[in-house]
Amino acid sequence: MKPQNAKRKAKTTATFGVEDISLAHEDCVANVTGKQKLSTDEAQALLGQINPHWSIEDQTCIQRAYNFADFSTALAFVVQAGAVCEEQNHHADFHLSWGLAVVKIWTHDAGGLTRSDFILAAKIDLL
Repeated sequence: MKPQNAKRKAKTTATFGVEDISLAHEDCVANVTGKQKLSTDEAQALLGQINPHWSIEDQTCIQRAYNFADFSTALAFVVQAGAVCEEQNHHADFHLSWGLAVVKIWTHDAGGLTRSDFILAAKIDLL
């Protein structure tokens, strides 16, 4: 079930100049070290590694709207995305309406954005 506005898969980042690894292939970090709040520059750099439909809102969260043909498809997407959140133990906020699901992600404990937020966004984009 691809949202109507899905255009491409997660971007990859070069590591050690040899291979490309997508944020979608990383796991969200549950420990305190992994919850270090990102600087504005760090958040912007990670934003460039996920689907361009994501945006940073008020320097505190990332957000994306997904469009669907009807309510039941949008609902099914939210259920699947929720399962990804549970699997990663990193939870997004969802707004659901007819043909639309809006996802907001931030790390509550850090009071802003962390790398895990961008990892979760990349994983949700794979649905």
